[in-house]
Amino acid sequence: MSMDRDYAPLSAACVRALNDKMYDKRKAAALEIEKMVKEFAAVHNSMQIRRLLKVLGSDFSMSKNANTKKGGLIGLAAMAVGLGKDTVNYIDDLIIPILVNLNDADLKVRYYASESLYNVSKVARSAVLKHFPDIFKSLSKLSTDPDQNVKNASELLDRLMKDIVTDNSNIFDLVGFIPLLRERIYTENTFAKQFIISWITVLDDVPSIDLVIYLPEILDGLFKMLSDPTFEIKKMCDAVLKKFLDDLHRHPEKVDYTDMINTIVIYSYSTDEFVQYTAMCWIKEFIDMYGSNILPFASNILKASMASNSNQDIESQIRIKQTAKLVNSTLMELINGVEDKIDAIEKDEGKNLDLASVITVLIKELGGSTIETKITVLKWIYHLFTHLPNRILMYMESIFPLLLTTLSYPNEEVVQNDLKVIAKIISPSAAQTNNKQYFDQFILSLLKQFSCDRTLLKDRGQFIIRQICGLLNSNDIYRTLSTFLLEENNLKFASVMIGTLNTILLTSPELYHLRTQLRDVEKQENREMFLCLFRTWCHNPVAAVALCLLTQNYFLVCKLLQTFHYYISASMDVTIDLLIEVDKLIQLLESPIFIYLRMELLEEPVNQYLIKALYGLLMIMPQSDAFHLLRHRLKCIPHSRMGSEMPASENVKKDFKEMFDTSTMLNHFTTLQEKHRNYRMNINSNQQIDKAIAKIDIQ
Repeated sequence: MSMDRDYAPLSAACVRALNDKMYDKRKAAALEIEKMVKEFAAVHNSMQIRRLLKVLGSDFSMSKNANTKKGGLIGLAAMAVGLGKDTVNYIDDLIIPILVNLNDADLKVRYYASESLYNVSKVARSAVLKHFPDIFKSLSKLSTDPDQNVKNASELLDRLMKDIVTDNSNIFDLVGFIPLLRERIYTENTFAKQFIISWITVLDDVPSIDLVIYLPEILDGLFKMLSDPTFEIKKMCDAVLKKFLDDLHRHPEKVDYTDMINTIVIYSYSTDEFVQYTAMCWIKEFIDMYGSNILPFASNILKASMASNSNQDIESQIRIKQTAKLVNSTLMELINGVEDKIDAIEKDEGKNLDLASVITVLIKELGGSTIETKITVLKWIYHLFTHLPNRILMYMESIFPLLLTTLSYPNEEVVQNDLKVIAKIISPSAAQTNNKQYFDQFILSLLKQFSCDRTLLKDRGQFIIRQICGLLNSNDIYRTLSTFLLEENNLKFASVMIGTLNTILLTSPELYHLRTQLRDVEKQENREMFLCLFRTWCHNPVAAVALCLLTQNYFLVCKLLQTFHYYISASMDVTIDLLIEVDKLIQLLESPIFIYLRMELLEEPVNQYLIKALYGLLMIMPQSDAFHLLRHRLKCIPHSRMGSEMPASENVKKDFKEMFDTSTMLNHFTTLQEKHRNYRMNINSNQQIDKAIAKIDIQ
């Protein structure tokens, strides 16, 4: 720096001292400047003050020489001290040169610039807020400075600025500050993150500053910071978010929650478990705070809760799952207040449930997800059908086929909930008028699945049918199954299916009411039910015999067995499957279901048709365990009653010969069994032809 230039009002000695590399000499020059400025201020000599500001601000602070810059910076601070309360009149000329040097390449210059701005701000106080945006930008940059001394100096300045803002919050430009915050909140630097969070914390603690109003603009950045691997950052950010949540609880009406909901839903998918948990907690609180206003976002929230609910049952994820379940149940409760009128949907779109989006989510999640999620989806569909039966009706074409497909899912609890939903849909009490259509569609689909997947029928058939009979009227289920199976073209499947239905009918608690009705065929409606079942049960001879034994129609049993014996002797078609079915029936005769039949063997006179029926079964069986079991039972009948004559029909407990057209029933049995015989012959013939063709091809 040339000493020949005029630096008035500075003396040559003061100029040399300011340029000196020794701090003490620069400090002495600064004291001289402070004294000089006090004298100028006392006589209101603003011209000299401005001239001195120009010398220090331009000639010194903007110099290329580092020591000269340091002299200029300490001189500017001295001027502020000398000016005292008059600093406000010269704040621009004092602050701007210092701000430039805060970004200097020389770390010592940055250090002295921080110190200088600290001293100026300490004097000027609220006057520096005019330059707060530039000061904040510089502080943000200095927080990441590689030199610890510079960082220490900037931290002192930072604390002072926070005090000034807090003390002068009434004039602080919060609106202008938010863009600065938003620009820097996505920083990747750990120290810069601490700096940003500390400012948010300070401002939020000031009663007169409503920072929560601007939460939608910075919430995304805060959640991003929450995923920082540094524990201290996580802790600070978590504290800030909790404080904001408390503010929202006190004044939920102040904030535009719509953008925030979308933000927290996005972060509920985070791979960081703590971020995911925090986001789910926020969603739960938002539902509590805003209630039905959240309904337009129900589909996104539902999807998020299901994603979190699918987490593994490990300790770190348990609380996420628990919160997700709370979100799910709370959201489900909101549905209870939704109006179930199709014409009211468009009335107030902003506060209405977007049912179409919810259904889309449910369908997608049901199609491919975890067991727990599938169960949740099915409970949702059931809940919607319970509270919005009219509005959900328009989506049935998409939902119902998927429900039918889910019946084959290899988990009992899923199938149980699926059947519960299906039962709700096809129940006569359902709101829709075409429930019969869905009822028939369900029965047909069930039969089709059983026909295509015999393993499903074998492993899950009884479970599914028992469950649906427990949920709906078992009479309707069996009547409809019987009607469709009577026309079944796959006779082998029809026989197997009737065998399954017969076993359920004879053994399941869910069919108790139907069993009781069938034993009381004196009533017209019960006779009609028996005839409906009998016509179809004829697909399976053993099942038909069991049905007649259940209804105590022993006369018909005898006639069936006579016909049965004829076919056995004529075709010699005694299969292992048939013998197994007879074996099972004999075992069932020893069960509590048939205790009334066994007690009838003690009646006097004994029903000879019953005796003949039991002996007829005995003659079919080889001398197996079942054979000896039934033979032993028959030996228990008192001999005096075995040969007693059958009394006149008017003394028989139930005169089935008059109640039913036995001849027509036997003809139907014979016709259907002839169809089965031809069906088996055709299959065997086709198999032999296929083998012959295959043999020719090989040759």
